[in-house]
Amino acid sequence: MLKWDGHTHTQFCYHGSDAPIEQYVERAIALGFQRYSVTEHPSLPIGWVNDRKLFDELGMPEHELEQYFQYVMNIKKKYEKEIEIVIGLELDYLHGRQDYTDQLVAKWGHVLEEVIYSVHYLPAADGNYCVDFTSDDLKQNLLAYYGSMEKLVDVYFDHIELTIQQAGKLPMNARIGHINLIRKFQKQLPPLNEAQFQARLERLLPLLQTNGVGVDVNVAGFRVTSCEQEYVPEWFIKKCVQLDLPVVYGSDAHKPEQVGLFWDWYEQIVSSK
Repeated sequence: MLKWDGHTHTQFCYHGSDAPIEQYVERAIALGFQRYSVTEHPSLPIGWVNDRKLFDELGMPEHELEQYFQYVMNIKKKYEKEIEIVIGLELDYLHGRQDYTDQLVAKWGHVLEEVIYSVHYLPAADGNYCVDFTSDDLKQNLLAYYGSMEKLVDVYFDHIELTIQQAGKLPMNARIGHINLIRKFQKQLPPLNEAQFQARLERLLPLLQTNGVGVDVNVAGFRVTSCEQEYVPEWFIKKCVQLDLPVVYGSDAHKPEQVGLFWDWYEQIVSSK
């Protein structure tokens, strides 16, 4: 099995660590990884969320994209004899602003080798809100707007389905990011309907096949005390493997010490019959 961390961040992430990429990559090398994808959050449309301080932390400013790509290309060259570096981004599904993403991909597609495509935002009464900022923010601005967890979860998975369709149109490899991110605050939310999650996840399988989109087996939920669970359930991973859908481990590291965490858990699942 190729030892590959397919979802990582850098000092260009304003809600992560300011440690240089080299520290992340050198940890990956020390842990025996053979491939390492750098998938930073790009810029967002101005005013995408109403909170300006939060907005400034969600993605790098647009003018930094060129610097980011050049830096990762230099890292790719620097470590080419030790590990394969893949140049990527973690794109967001921007409901109603697909034009922004299309322009970004058109401008940087010549250097962009792969994409994690994620749902972090859902629309509410007065704008877009994060599903993964704080539990209080989610309750006050999304749960209150949609009226129930069942409705909120359905809207979230509706957006996941739209994201898969958009990801399938990209000219580079794409994976759907942390499919169950809506569970990040599950210990602080009203009870979740497990049958609903099962049904909505099963609906994704043929859609992933049809669009040729892979799955980011994101383990960051293990690190979150309000979740303490992987963002892609074991049964779903095994089903993807059976269907020959691409599955790639993702540490979602926002600090160097998070690179490679829970790899053994992932390896055991995808290796088991």
